[in-house]
Order: sequence, then C-alpha cells, then structure tokens
Amino acid sequence: HSLSTREKNELAFDVLYDQGNKVAESFGLVFELPEVLRPIYAKFGIDIPEYNGDTTFKLPMPATFIIGRDGVIRYHFVDADYTKRSEPAEIVERLQQMCGRR
Repeated sequence: HSLSTREKNELAFDVLYDQGNKVAESFGLVFELPEVLRPIYAKFGIDIPEYNGDTTFKLPMPATFIIGRDGVIRYHFVDADYTKRSEPAEIVERLQQMCGRR
C-alpha cells in the first residue's frame, strides 16, 4: 500500500503502511471498534479484519508525524475525531522550518 501511494503521488519521502496497526499501537493510537458498530460497518461493506489482515476489529486514530532523520518526532497531530486532520499548510511550514527555509 505505501509503495503504491508513494509512486502514485510521486512522493519524495517515505510513507508508512501499518498493517496490523503495530506502529499505531506502539504510539497508543489504536482502539477496538465496539461490537454494536460492527454490523453497521459490515452493512457498508467495510471488512475491518480483512483490511487489518487478521481477525481484529482494531482501528487506528488518524495521526500525522514528522520525524527527523535523527528519529526525533518534530511534529505530531492526533485527534480521535477522524474528520479532523493536520492542515497541509502547517505540515509544509514545519518541514520548511526543519530544512532551514521559511
């Protein structure tokens, strides 16, 4: 998934595909979909275990991280509301700051 995303969008940086939510889990960004909601997802054709590649109903919270070459997290944005995401302009500004440009 991440390779096709990188190629499709001609990105010059790495993109993480976190099958099984291992990385998200290590950051504490995973929750279990409540049983009451599972039939609703199924009705819309969303098969979470199939997508996860296992039998779980775990979902990651949307998050954006900028990690420096030294492995230090330089920026992060996390919100449990999946409709709220990092503003692209803010991400670009942070990247420019890291590169010494404004």
